[in-house]
Amino acid sequence: MTSATAVRESSERKHMRTNWLDSWQSFAFGPDGTQGNSHFGLLLVSNEDIIKPGTGFDTHPHQDMEIITWVLEGALVHQDSTGHNGIIYPGLAQRMSAGTGILHSERNDSWTLTGAPEHRNPAHFIQMWMIPDTAGIAPGYEQLDINDQLREGGWITLASGMPKHSSLRAIGIRQQHAALHVARVRPAEILQLPNAPFVHLFVARGELTVEGLDHGLAQGDAARITRSEGQRITAGPDGAEILMWEMNATISMH
Repeated sequence: MTSATAVRESSERKHMRTNWLDSWQSFAFGPDGTQGNSHFGLLLVSNEDIIKPGTGFDTHPHQDMEIITWVLEGALVHQDSTGHNGIIYPGLAQRMSAGTGILHSERNDSWTLTGAPEHRNPAHFIQMWMIPDTAGIAPGYEQLDINDQLREGGWITLASGMPKHSSLRAIGIRQQHAALHVARVRPAEILQLPNAPFVHLFVARGELTVEGLDHGLAQGDAARITRSEGQRITAGPDGAEILMWEMNATISMH
């Protein structure tokens, strides 16, 4: 069977705006999820959010979900009911396993902890949710700074539950059929996608072309590739920052 690619342009995402939040949602969830576009592979949520300074998501619950947060600009303060807290900034990823249940908050008020006035900027980040392969685990938290690796170029495995990545320095997720890779690609640089049943490619910055597509992807666009065959991608003239999920299963298979 040959590879198939569905492009979801940035403008196709649901946009929600309040007095403190701008949110672009790649997948429908809640009542909207019954109308389709509820997931791709194992990925349930891929939201691009911008939070104004001094605001954020107050304490709220999650259960049985792997949540990865990747900051593009600014910083977020995380606090949760298990006692974990920290500041998430560009190049540092966070994983929260909700497991049996966790309460947490995410706020753009890092200057209250650091005293740095330059942190009084909007917090711009991508948050991704994935179902775990085992329900009812103990809640967990992990973060990883990969700024040094990002400067070296190429794909970096940021988070994975796949056995083949067990020897890598990456965040562990409770999902053996998925891995998240990230790259900051230089202008005209070429990378290759993995061979996988499901690949979700999101352009966080810049633009790129994908082998086999007759048009490029711009910032905020995503490609949902079924039966990926190792296609090459090429960054545009200003380079690109890319988040790519490699998945060997889909929710309907469970």
